[in-house]
Amino acid sequence: MSGHDGKGAVGGEQGGATAGTGQAPPRPVRPARPGPRSRGRLLRDFLLLIGLAVLFTVPAKAFVAQAFLVPTGSMADTLRPGDRVLVNKLVSHFGGVRRGDIVVFSGTGSWGPAPPRAASPLARWYRDALTATGLASNGTDYIKRVIGLPGDRVACCDARGLITVNGVPLHEGDYLYPGERPSDQPFHVTVPPGRLWVMGDHRADSDDSRGHRNDPGSGTIPASAVVGRAFLIVWPPAQLGSLPTPATLSRPSLRGEAGRPAGRARVAALRGRR
Repeated sequence: MSGHDGKGAVGGEQGGATAGTGQAPPRPVRPARPGPRSRGRLLRDFLLLIGLAVLFTVPAKAFVAQAFLVPTGSMADTLRPGDRVLVNKLVSHFGGVRRGDIVVFSGTGSWGPAPPRAASPLARWYRDALTATGLASNGTDYIKRVIGLPGDRVACCDARGLITVNGVPLHEGDYLYPGERPSDQPFHVTVPPGRLWVMGDHRADSDDSRGHRNDPGSGTIPASAVVGRAFLIVWPPAQLGSLPTPATLSRPSLRGEAGRPAGRARVAALRGRR
């Protein structure tokens, strides 16, 4: 008995038979490699998902909100290069732009050249999809903080080195880049109707209204060029947070001589392409 069992065991090891049955164990089944049809289906599903993403993103981009990539450090430390912010595009319908708001605006035709036209419709679609989701910047949109509204007198600087709006000094410690002065460049401007005076929080590293005083509008930007107000940092997760209006720029004492509500300016209707 023991010898028979031993031969059976040896036979099972050498011949691959299952002990006591004489049958070979089933071999593991390898998953089949995807054939041309499977690969085609995967590609089709992938393109469908991309198409749906764009389908739902474009309407939101055009009317409600849009994600934007922060390309430079001009708004540090409030915003850092690579941050993604969510922009409210309904500011023209609900209160308008206020002093202290961080706004995204187009520099096309004023501060920056027109964006290069993509060679093909597919390339344009790809570029627009990346821009709409905040994965890329189109190179002509800027992000700055609104300091002066139409009619405001914005100047640098008073005896204490502070920027003033309508003669009222701004205490900018809450958002100014650590260790920096409000401005190394003296200026005095009355913001024309329909325009805004904007500055970066990192004043030593910001190409803002101060550097465009020889341009039409004396460095101000058209209110109609505003795409929307940045209100939330959505990426990276460690930076997640809101972007409130600083207290120093929301004081009633900043009200201009015209007697309009403090810190508000109507923005022209949003362009359909944004």
